[in-house]
Amino acid sequence: MITQILDLHTHSKYSRACSKHLELPEIARTCEIRGIDIVSASDITHPRWFAHMKEWLVESSPGIYKLQETKYKQLPNFNGHVPQTKFILSTEIACIKKHKNKTRRVHVLVFCPTLEVVEQLNTSLTNDGFNLHSDGRPILGMTVKTLLEYIKNIDSRCYIIPAHAWTPWFGIFGSKGGYDSLEEAFDELAPEIFAIETGLSSDPLMNWHLSMLDNITLISNSDAHSPAKLGREANIMQFASEDVITYDEIFDILRTQDKNRFLRTIEFYPEEGKYHMDGHRDCGVSFYPEETKTHKGICPKCKKPLVIGVMHRVMELGDRTKEEAKEHGKTRVLYTSLVPLAEIIADTVQKGWATKTVQATYQKLVTELGSEFHILLDVSLSNIEKASTKQIAIAIDRVRKRNIVIKPGYDGEFGAVKIFENNEERGGAKQETIEF
Repeated sequence: MITQILDLHTHSKYSRACSKHLELPEIARTCEIRGIDIVSASDITHPRWFAHMKEWLVESSPGIYKLQETKYKQLPNFNGHVPQTKFILSTEIACIKKHKNKTRRVHVLVFCPTLEVVEQLNTSLTNDGFNLHSDGRPILGMTVKTLLEYIKNIDSRCYIIPAHAWTPWFGIFGSKGGYDSLEEAFDELAPEIFAIETGLSSDPLMNWHLSMLDNITLISNSDAHSPAKLGREANIMQFASEDVITYDEIFDILRTQDKNRFLRTIEFYPEEGKYHMDGHRDCGVSFYPEETKTHKGICPKCKKPLVIGVMHRVMELGDRTKEEAKEHGKTRVLYTSLVPLAEIIADTVQKGWATKTVQATYQKLVTELGSEFHILLDVSLSNIEKASTKQIAIAIDRVRKRNIVIKPGYDGEFGAVKIFENNEERGGAKQETIEF
């Protein structure tokens, strides 16, 4: 059996507010360091990115692609090793259209089985007058149902998975422009939707509160806007052999929720997501749903409407208690909540995650112990301590045991993770004060 970690939602340098370093060779290199085996090729509808894909990718198994080794070896920084990262063809699309008396703004992931199908899709969208040049995440003036019909007419093996399903502004269930159910969004085509992406601000436990999602597979992906964010959420699947790691096999696993093949998801702590709580960032106001109701959804400082976050929306649509959701979860795909290794090191040494100190420690750990996911999930604490410090080993242990404190995110503001709460656990190092 072969275990693979998949990140099925990323971006390229052609998406707005994304790093210029998001090119296929750099994505592949970073994925090997993280421990990601299969990653989205991202932004497949953008003409310049599609040309980049055709230049760099070669099919290694049906619907799965790898870098062209000969081309990679010609790079100026080639170090003798060609990354073996695999790619699947997908993109994020924004559907904005008035539907059922409300303007709906919904982001979805679209998957295609081959580069030839991607080319057919892009040609069709261009011929129908859609602008694919301005953004790697194109905005299409159609409903999600119409888009589903559209891609199925191109190829029946194209699929839609709603992206970051609970995000207020662009989630399928978002408070600002979403729906109350998949049936409301897709009507008679709802059975074609077999999975949703939970997004950074929710985790499977939150989604288990809704019986309407019992037959829907929950997936988690990074939605990375830079190489540093690749794999902050991911999926762990198991395959019988390398030969069966194909596009069709991946989607069979997603359709069936087969727990023997879909082992677990890797999650952000949802409180760390930037839309977890209700609030108003400009005024520094953050509320739990009960507090929002007390204030009738209005910011007490500026008197403008609060942005209703993911927790509130889950409670609004959910029909199970937390205890019932936990019990139901025993029948579902498991999940593990992690904090990225660079953030753990940063909190331990009390420096920014991008500083030379943190990055040097990170590189030493992955060089000596293996990929980031291997370190976070599998490596013994004693080996982590030998390769770094006792404090870093303690910090990773605390993350594994969910023994951390988080200041929840709200209204576009990411939450803040705090692993250590006193100087003794850091060995007496000075600690910044964070109010929680």
